[in-house]
Amino acid sequence: MSRTGSFPVWAALLGSGLAGVLVALQSRINGGLSQQLGNGYVTAAVSFSIGLVIMCIVLAVSRSGRRGFSALNTEIRAGRLPVWTLLGGVGGASFVLSQGLVAPLTGLALFTVGIVAGQVLGGLVLDRAGLGPGGRIDPTPTRIVGTVLAVLAVALSVGIDAGGSGVLWLVIFPVVVGVLVSAQSMVNGLVRAASHSAVTSTFINFVVGSVLLVLIACVSVALMGWPEVWPTSPFYYIGGFVGTIFIAVAAMLVRTAGVLLLSMSNVAGQLIAAVAFEAGAPLAGGLTQGLIAGAAVALLAVVVAAIPWRGAAGR
Repeated sequence: MSRTGSFPVWAALLGSGLAGVLVALQSRINGGLSQQLGNGYVTAAVSFSIGLVIMCIVLAVSRSGRRGFSALNTEIRAGRLPVWTLLGGVGGASFVLSQGLVAPLTGLALFTVGIVAGQVLGGLVLDRAGLGPGGRIDPTPTRIVGTVLAVLAVALSVGIDAGGSGVLWLVIFPVVVGVLVSAQSMVNGLVRAASHSAVTSTFINFVVGSVLLVLIACVSVALMGWPEVWPTSPFYYIGGFVGTIFIAVAAMLVRTAGVLLLSMSNVAGQLIAAVAFEAGAPLAGGLTQGLIAGAAVALLAVVVAAIPWRGAAGR
């Protein structure tokens, strides 16, 4: 198996898949906290802010993380790194916000299938544009087929079951957020490469996302009031910690696998875990035939897109 970065490709894909399991866990945690609080905006702000506190602690004990800011400043001043690459936290904030607002309504499995479609679409386009740290990666026939299958998975998940039209507009939102998640992985990978530190890139991600979500939560509280009941179980407050792991892993591995394949392996882990959570601890209506079919097709999309293509157009 080829190696294009610091890790063998197979190891990068495995690590990304395991991180995907954590993403589904975070969605389950934040979806549950949103149901408890009755306010998805406050949920998102709490989750991201806890992640920021954790990253402040990590940064305090990480010499390489602190050195990363100096290297990053040098790259930005020299014009080698655009300032907009520091805004990866917007994608993360959108994802966490959708976990609290949409996942409790659609259920975790359907929410994840929507995120999957957005990630593979975004990954295909971003790789083709050459915006990621691994450079331009032309779309091969297998990657194109995989992307089409991912979109088909959403159609199956929504269309097979009665009442699917009622949640169609809800699924469109996670699809858009999935595109932003792919962009987040891309820009965080660029920041990580410039700073030579996953701690630095992850910290910046959480600063940007936390500021955005706290501002949104303040508006929500001003209009709706502060949540009256807060759950006492620690389980509902570890979503931010889980997020720090996922974002750091994505920043480290995107150069090796490319945006699309990183997204594919990550969503494979997300789908498997999401189906398991929806079967054992559902957020909404539990598993249905449509969700099972959609998740299976989405997994097939991951496998097809990851098949090496030896043609001249592929890489």
